[in-house]
Amino acid sequence: MLFITKRISILLAMICITTLQAEEKPLWEAGMGIAGLNFPNYRGSKHQQTYLLPFPYFIYRGKWLKVSRDGLQGLFYQSPRMSLDISLDGGMPSRSDEHTVRQGMPDLDPIFEIGPSLKILLAQNVAHTRKLSLKLPIRTAIATDLTHIDNVGCLFAPQIRLETVIGADQRWRVNLSAGTQYASQDYHDYYYGVAPQYTTPTRTAYSAKGGYSGTRLTASLSWQLKNVRLATFLRYDNLHHTVFDDSPLFEQEHSLMAGFAIAWIFARSKKRVTITNH
Repeated sequence: MLFITKRISILLAMICITTLQAEEKPLWEAGMGIAGLNFPNYRGSKHQQTYLLPFPYFIYRGKWLKVSRDGLQGLFYQSPRMSLDISLDGGMPSRSDEHTVRQGMPDLDPIFEIGPSLKILLAQNVAHTRKLSLKLPIRTAIATDLTHIDNVGCLFAPQIRLETVIGADQRWRVNLSAGTQYASQDYHDYYYGVAPQYTTPTRTAYSAKGGYSGTRLTASLSWQLKNVRLATFLRYDNLHHTVFDDSPLFEQEHSLMAGFAIAWIFARSKKRVTITNH
């Protein structure tokens, strides 16, 4: 089920709302939700997958560890304008017999990505309802189907993100981000490489290179009301002039992913902590 982890983390990142002023909140919150997702088998694939699945909802606001809309926070270092945390992401599995250009090749296992991320606050308004930040995550990628684990390279995905809170009650949040991705040869080879034994008259042998892996734009909208969290998002990848665009497994330069989520909070801790977002 690791393929679900990435998309749940994205949805949690959108639906977990924190107010941008000092206030008291429960130390932890727990609930359940349901998410709908539509995404390509892999970036550059023409084939899309759709899922409707449940997921756990959890927030923790500890002194040294926080689990919130930005994932794991404050693990290594945190100041008003800079933090060094953990970045999580991943990739979906894909059955080769359901994919024309991959017929006869091994299936793609789910990918789990983890590594450090430096976040720098670039600017914010006086009311702290808008802020612009730079994120610099470096992650190693692991492919697994729960019977084996393979390291498939690493990637660097810098991005600029604008976060805006709308309304006097601060229930609406809009996030816009833009970034690029660079990955190692092993990472690109996992998706786009063709070993000699898998060549066909229409599929030549191919060894991918490390380097530029595309540009990504993401927009998300989230809303909260007491025990309910709602969110929706749209992500676009432009793969023009990537280092793997000459692979026989690369089908198109544009990639779209969309989804929604709704979560219900049914438990909160009695202990409360003071939260201040700079």
